[in-house]
Amino acid sequence: MRRLKRIKAAGVNPLWNMYQTISRFKIVKNFIVIEIGRYCPSTKWKHKLYSSLLGMKLGDNVSLAFRAMPDLMHPERIHIGKNSIIGYNTVILTHEYLVDEYRIGDVHIGHDTMVGANVTILPGVVIGDHAVIGAGSVVSKDVPDHSICYGNPLIVRSRNNE
Repeated sequence: MRRLKRIKAAGVNPLWNMYQTISRFKIVKNFIVIEIGRYCPSTKWKHKLYSSLLGMKLGDNVSLAFRAMPDLMHPERIHIGKNSIIGYNTVILTHEYLVDEYRIGDVHIGHDTMVGANVTILPGVVIGDHAVIGAGSVVSKDVPDHSICYGNPLIVRSRNNE
């Protein structure tokens, strides 16, 4: 079950009026920091950049691979536990615009978790500790601890509690 705050739109789709919900300055700052980070060759520099300038909550030794994309609007809502890996070109969203509403939600990724390449993580989900998310998956629901998941829709394929 995704944990989302829903804000109803009045008439026009909320993306059309997005600067009523978020500051232009914040978007420009986040865009510059994220684009530098996406192409930064050092995961240590990227870790410092994202935690200090974007407010992301990153545990020790968290590695975001080349071109991983944290949410542009609300990166401070991303929490990643220690020693986790976020794969190449993965997108972590904490907001979504629909025709009639705007939704925001925190994303929590546990410790010692691996998220494969080209994964999309939707707002409001929790990925447990020691989980493995297969490449190309769309994480639209919570993932239990010690599980291996992949696919679209995401399916828990196995659990290993050892």
